[in-house]
Amino acid sequence: MTSFSMENMAKGSKVASRVAAQLTTIEKNTLLSAMADAIEAQTDSIIKENAKDITAGEKKGLSAAMLDRLLLTPERVSDISNAIREITTLTDPVGDIANLSLRPNGMQVGKMRIPLGVIAMIYEARPNVTAEAAALCIKSGNAVILRGGSEAIHSNLALAACLHNVLGAHKVDKNIVSVIPDTSREVIELLLKQRDSIDLVIPRGGEGLIRYVTEHSQIPVIQHFKGVCHLFIDKHAELSKAIDILVNGKTQRPSACNAIETLLVHQDIAESFLPLAAKALADAAQVKVHACDRSLAYFPNGEEASVEDYHAEYLAQEIAIKVVTSFDKAIEHINEYTSDHTEVIVSQDTSRTQQFIRQINSSVVMVNASSRFSDGGQLGLGSEIGISTSKLHAYGPMGLASLTTEKFVVLGDGQVRP
Repeated sequence: MTSFSMENMAKGSKVASRVAAQLTTIEKNTLLSAMADAIEAQTDSIIKENAKDITAGEKKGLSAAMLDRLLLTPERVSDISNAIREITTLTDPVGDIANLSLRPNGMQVGKMRIPLGVIAMIYEARPNVTAEAAALCIKSGNAVILRGGSEAIHSNLALAACLHNVLGAHKVDKNIVSVIPDTSREVIELLLKQRDSIDLVIPRGGEGLIRYVTEHSQIPVIQHFKGVCHLFIDKHAELSKAIDILVNGKTQRPSACNAIETLLVHQDIAESFLPLAAKALADAAQVKVHACDRSLAYFPNGEEASVEDYHAEYLAQEIAIKVVTSFDKAIEHINEYTSDHTEVIVSQDTSRTQQFIRQINSSVVMVNASSRFSDGGQLGLGSEIGISTSKLHAYGPMGLASLTTEKFVVLGDGQVRP
């Protein structure tokens, strides 16, 4: 793909974004429902194309975990359709006017939610992202350019064909959804230079991809480098509650970015808690432990933790553990090693949990609940397009509202400024 064709795709998306912005909620939901039906109707052809990706992935030696993320089955195709249908049930943020206030001169001033414009998604492996990201962008009135990984190209193009067929049937500009057919690294560089047409880039994938996009982009980027999530067991924690939250946060899905990577334990509860934690982690998943000198004795198969372990996003059945001498030391550790994703405290002392909430400014802060709830669907967003650990313009899991911005709306009756 040449720079000229990439530029044309971006310009086409810019034009189409004006069409997307004017669609009514009923029109958007009608499109999405038809897209969900079209994907289900084309299940066999989508799976046939997906088989090409699986075969190529096996030849490349992709890991079993990567192949599983790539694989589409009839059930998974149905899940994609259902995810799109769920998006139709979400409240449309576009056009909402908030904080309308009356000025002394009689003017009314408020802020209206509007689409961002053109969003570029750069992602790896998962074909479902193609359909779900497109659906979220359509519902929020945006156009989207999708650049998936080479390992899923046949699957992504098959899903895109379903979306384009629906847009064509409804006589809506097909450039609202664009899938880049070129999977070379060079095309990403070209994409990231289209600042006159693209308003936001959202990369989803490993830390290497996100750093590459951030370093090369001339367009604002939503950043989420990694999820080093901490669990702090305060001295006022209820032991059974703390064990349940630890086991769920670490072992339920360790490859997720909201899994616990570091466990901090207040020294006053360590002697009671750590033996229970050692047994629970061994029973649940034989979790590999990197422990500080004060906690190592509780883990017979553990290894001594290094500074690198407290920076690590393991994404596996592996955890770093440290005993801290005070509440303030726990806060200090988290602030030093945080990735601004999710932090959790377990404590029955309300004053200490409120202090934790005030002093920790990660995108999600939890009290007495598993870090695995740090997810758009679980937090009431319905669905998410990604997670931001940079504070502008969105922070944390991003739902429909995060795919919009606000403009001032001023309602007057002939007022002029003296």
